[in-house]
Amino acid sequence: MKPIRFSIFIILAMLAGCLNAQQTKKNPYNLIIISSTEAYSALIARDSLKRLVDLQKAVKGIVPDIRYATSNNFTHKKVYTSARAFARLKVARALEGAEHELSKQGLGLKVFDAYRPYAATLLFWDIIHDTAYVASPVTGSRHNRGCAVDVTLVELKTGKELVMPTPFDDFSARASATYQQIPDDAKQNRQLLINTMLKYGFTVYPSEWWHFDFKGWKDFELMDLSFEELDSIKN
Repeated sequence: MKPIRFSIFIILAMLAGCLNAQQTKKNPYNLIIISSTEAYSALIARDSLKRLVDLQKAVKGIVPDIRYATSNNFTHKKVYTSARAFARLKVARALEGAEHELSKQGLGLKVFDAYRPYAATLLFWDIIHDTAYVASPVTGSRHNRGCAVDVTLVELKTGKELVMPTPFDDFSARASATYQQIPDDAKQNRQLLINTMLKYGFTVYPSEWWHFDFKGWKDFELMDLSFEELDSIKN
């Protein structure tokens, strides 16, 4: 019986090792990435403004439409396990200012995506090798830093999106923040969004009218924590 028990023990140990290997987060370019809850907890203990907060809770009135939690995105499959939008506390406060200003005009922000784990950036790069539309995993994304948001404008009363040059995640020239061959209402709405976000510390990404980077993004680390891991941390 002893040899049999020993063999079973070895097999279980090997299976555990395989599972651990599968759960290991990939970092093929040896970047400095916060990928454990312990490292993240230590980070926000040093600087509370680096905490990732749930935008639905932090920004009153913001409307979620988290496309990567559905198959309605360019990958045609669910990337996120839950429809959540996180951003650094400093970024959330800036968005709160933008949302408040827009509300005076009966408008608000709809968010398609915000913080994006580095694992998703690796997945996107496997699908589209084009840095005009997806971030290179060699450097990581502003989304990975919790300092980028994908947003549009909506009417507060109806929840209806304002007319824009293209839908979200349109990989064409029309998606450019400066593309001119579009209807006047789309051009005006795009400019209103850009002007408002600029006022609160964001810059628009040239090839995507919906993508905005927070100006202080370089001060924030790349992250690879799932939404569930963020929820597990009491901060």
